[in-house]
Amino acid sequence: MAIIHFIDGEKGGVGKSLLARVMVQYCIDRQLPYVLVEADRSNPDVGEVYPEGCERAIFSEAERKAYDADRIFDLAIKTPVIVNLPAQVFPAVTDWIERNGVLEMGAQHGVSICKWFICTGGYDSVQLFIQSLKQFDGKVQHVFVRNWGLCDDWSHLDGREELQQLLAKQKVPVLDFPKFSYRERDHLDAKRLAFSAGRESGDLGVLGKQRLHTFLKSAYQAIDQANIWKLSQSEVSPSKPTATDGASAEAGEADIKTAEPATSGSKSRNSKRSS
Repeated sequence: MAIIHFIDGEKGGVGKSLLARVMVQYCIDRQLPYVLVEADRSNPDVGEVYPEGCERAIFSEAERKAYDADRIFDLAIKTPVIVNLPAQVFPAVTDWIERNGVLEMGAQHGVSICKWFICTGGYDSVQLFIQSLKQFDGKVQHVFVRNWGLCDDWSHLDGREELQQLLAKQKVPVLDFPKFSYRERDHLDAKRLAFSAGRESGDLGVLGKQRLHTFLKSAYQAIDQANIWKLSQSEVSPSKPTATDGASAEAGEADIKTAEPATSGSKSRNSKRSS
């Protein structure tokens, strides 16, 4: 079954673009088939960093543009799709799913939806995640991604009874997304470099490259923990990396590919991640 991977967070500045870029690089390094869809018109940075084969789509409640996102479903029938969503798009995405019967059509065509919801730990961010869980009531797979680059203590969520009940009821994976060092991120952002190109950048130096490698390794372990891509790839044959990223990916993928996936019981959800 192919999956539409929505990289969500609803608020701006929560880490959606970084998570989307990591997921694209994850597919390149693991030689998994994917199509990237850039849906953020105001800041299409993921599509700019990974332009090879990138598609564009717009989620809109306006009638004239309401069909623009339909291509996402058509693409997902053949290949897993990674969609970089903009902020404040929940109403439009929800309208697209419900108006078109996407969940019902997905059951017919072997397409499912997964929302990777990255959160800052702030009250509003958590409430938006709860809103999404309640809206779809278990019909859409959610992954709760805790951004440790923006919050280094998540123990306060233990007391959020509604959140904990929904996580348990819908069996939502909870992932710890590691902090990415500011120096390396600024360098990649400024030059619009893919992670594969960053691994080859002489400007980062030996230790800078090591920090990049460590970040990706931790991020890949978190993605593995959700077991979503494993379910997806079991239905399809792995493809080769894109021509743009294949050569540069080889230099840094070996250690990352052999990293052991984190198990659900190996770490307390509220233990502090090292950055």
